[in-house]
Amino acid sequence: MNTGTGDGAPARVAVVSGAAAGIGLACVRELRHQGWLVAGCDLRAGGAADLDAVVDVADPVAVARFVDEVTAVFGPPTGVLSAAGYVEEIPLAEISPAAFRRMLGVHLGGLHHLTRATLPAMLERGHGAIVAVASELAIAGGEDAAHYVTAKGALLGLTRALAAELAPTGVLVNAVAPGPTDTAMLAAGTVWRDPAYLATLPTGALVQPEEIALTAAFLLSGRGALTGQVVSPNAGTVI
Repeated sequence: MNTGTGDGAPARVAVVSGAAAGIGLACVRELRHQGWLVAGCDLRAGGAADLDAVVDVADPVAVARFVDEVTAVFGPPTGVLSAAGYVEEIPLAEISPAAFRRMLGVHLGGLHHLTRATLPAMLERGHGAIVAVASELAIAGGEDAAHYVTAKGALLGLTRALAAELAPTGVLVNAVAPGPTDTAMLAAGTVWRDPAYLATLPTGALVQPEEIALTAAFLLSGRGALTGQVVSPNAGTVI
């Protein structure tokens, strides 16, 4: 079991949800590159993290068990990245109550459950960092995805509330709000990959998941005295 850095310092341990693909996977790889021990969870097996588990983040009991396992193997996490999520592009009239609840349960519930499970150890140590992956749609809005936009907007609200509550404790809480990102979530043939749409982006290109990962890793580092902030690597879609 590796619980240190080799120079006597305790290992930095991060928990990443949504770790099997897209932004979450890129974050796992970047954090490991920077020397973190990373525990990843997703609805399907990952493989890139030091420890991988199949977990539904909408289930608080499953999340608590996962964090207990991570703590037993690596020690208490001092970094949390809540990246689990999905998108559905459907009109409001077609969003069922169950679909609305599920969207909130994964995005908002996932952050809440991970925070509740990891926070006691962070408070005991007097430091830690929590980062939520939101979306530029939480800032600018978007059509035909009201439950997704609502869930991501709620993430920003929870991020700011936690940041204000935890600032005196040494635990920092921030959010990343990516713009359209080059992952499988943006399927081929959709408007997001149309050359005409890409031409409207100030940078002319989709954001790469590795760019999001660099931003998230900086926020998890605890450097810069940032808390309650929303950092938006978004190709200039929101300026």
